[in-house]
Amino acid sequence: MATLATICHRIFVNAPGREGTADRNGQPVRSAPAAVPVRAYANEDVYFFVKRIDNRRLVRQADPKARQTCWNMIGSVGVAAGLMIAVLLPGAYTLMAGYQIQALQQESSRLATERATLELREVQLLSPARMEELARQQQFIDPAPDKVVYLESQGSSSVAMNQNGAAGDK
Repeated sequence: MATLATICHRIFVNAPGREGTADRNGQPVRSAPAAVPVRAYANEDVYFFVKRIDNRRLVRQADPKARQTCWNMIGSVGVAAGLMIAVLLPGAYTLMAGYQIQALQQESSRLATERATLELREVQLLSPARMEELARQQQFIDPAPDKVVYLESQGSSSVAMNQNGAAGDK
């Protein structure tokens, strides 16, 4: 492995001029110049071996407290969500009611405009000038004075009576 300790060991311990000494493996090492002393690194001789562990065959033991904790958490989250909905529901209802009021006001103004248009059309259709025009187009004539029947009221009764006497036998 090329760690910092190994690289420094190659540079300083195996430097030219350090012959005659042996390193940990027993190989001869050239001596370094006396002017440059090198300290040893801490834990430079430690080697970490990584071993893969296969836990696929292991079965986890059931923890009775973990199940209760999970159900407590689910219940508390449900209660918190219910409270959040209860707090936000009036505001949402007010917002929806505002939209509905606005829509009803628009519909009311539209209906008022339509009513005014219909009343104007009715006045135009029932005007005496238009009635005379329709009478001329359909060749209506005024009835003779002897063909006109005037209804007379008798006292306080407001019922019209037939003058031929067919309905007045009672």
